[in-house]
Amino acid sequence: MTLGPARLDVSISYGVPRAGVPAAVSFRRWVAAALDGRIREADLAIRLVDAKEGRAFNRHYRGKDYATNVLSFPADLPEGVQLPLLGDLVICTPVVAREAREQGKSLNEHYAHLTVHGVLHLLGWDHEDDTEAECMEQLEREILATMGIADPYLPGG
Repeated sequence: MTLGPARLDVSISYGVPRAGVPAAVSFRRWVAAALDGRIREADLAIRLVDAKEGRAFNRHYRGKDYATNVLSFPADLPEGVQLPLLGDLVICTPVVAREAREQGKSLNEHYAHLTVHGVLHLLGWDHEDDTEAECMEQLEREILATMGIADPYLPGG
């Protein structure tokens, strides 16, 4: 495994206390694994937020009045503009922590999974129907396995 594109710039913004939240180096490693073999250069930002900010983002951009685990905002570049800008991820830390507890998952591995999931959305993957969902979930399993992380779709995985 080569671990990521030739040039990767991941900006991490903490809108929450860092206690219990993975370090920036972990998020960069997870992004690199998701991008490995897919693109050569990438710039993206990850914002870690509390429930209030997560809910505001979800309400404003998706019309859903609750905080969700991860939101992906692919870059919308003008036609002809060639930049390695992928977009932004917003990860809601209390939702991630609650889900990990409820699902009996390692908190760190759940963050890894959601980071990979969000990056795949930035690359254009989706799960709007069963076929798309299975393809995306299989790719997530493969990426996570390269880092020794179990299948996140299995109970306790």
